[in-house]
Amino acid sequence: QVQMVESGGGLVQAGGSLRLSCLVSGLAFDDYAMAWFRQAPGKEREGISCISRGGIATDYVDSVKGRFTISRDNAENLLYLQMNNLKPEDTAMYYCAARAGVYSSHVWRSPQYFTSWGQGTQVTVSS
Repeated sequence: QVQMVESGGGLVQAGGSLRLSCLVSGLAFDDYAMAWFRQAPGKEREGISCISRGGIATDYVDSVKGRFTISRDNAENLLYLQMNNLKPEDTAMYYCAARAGVYSSHVWRSPQYFTSWGQGTQVTVSS
């Protein structure tokens, strides 16, 4: 049974930082591309970052480039998202997602592209 558990969310002031983690079990972690999505109230779930199985290739949505960094520790089955210079518009529920094999840089932002999901961790950025 696949389990993906996010942690590290919270309330932070604008300009602050948070580091999200996603602990994965029940699948061969290093065979899966991983991603972070977020969903704000009343909005669609959006992909914000993706990382390849070995951690070499990464992609980011323009709105977080230069502020967020995705990484993974395949020895510990952990996915991370370091978020710096947070803005109120970053407020959302953040989810980790997994897809077996190689990811496509053209379609990774679609939630339908990923097969396994965590339950989410809330990030709230105050102005």
